[in-house]
Amino acid sequence: MNYNVPAYIVYLILTVFMIVFVGKYFYRNGRVFILGLMKGEEATTDHLNNILLVAYYLFNIGYAFVKLHFWQRIDKLETLVSSIAHHMSVLIFILASTHYMNMVLIWWLSRSKKSSLTIKSFQS
Repeated sequence: MNYNVPAYIVYLILTVFMIVFVGKYFYRNGRVFILGLMKGEEATTDHLNNILLVAYYLFNIGYAFVKLHFWQRIDKLETLVSSIAHHMSVLIFILASTHYMNMVLIWWLSRSKKSSLTIKSFQS
């Protein structure tokens, strides 16, 4: 028996739930960091945060759907569970990697903005 369709359904349900949950969590809690970068401009912060959320959803849900194309045929239940676990773990690794890259970028931008503000204040 071919278990690919049930595997796709389970994988997509778990993946979309995880991506939406993590996206909303980062959207709520990441606003503070973006607000610090934008020097308290709330309108700009909210627009940027919305753009980041949409880009996050498009990138990760798109990747999850593209990943379906590369699955091998699943003939046993053990292979079904193993395949879902493997593909979910790759997606979780990508989510974690992009989160840490974003945090490093925010840290770097905040440091560069502080140093540029310090240089401007000395020139006045």
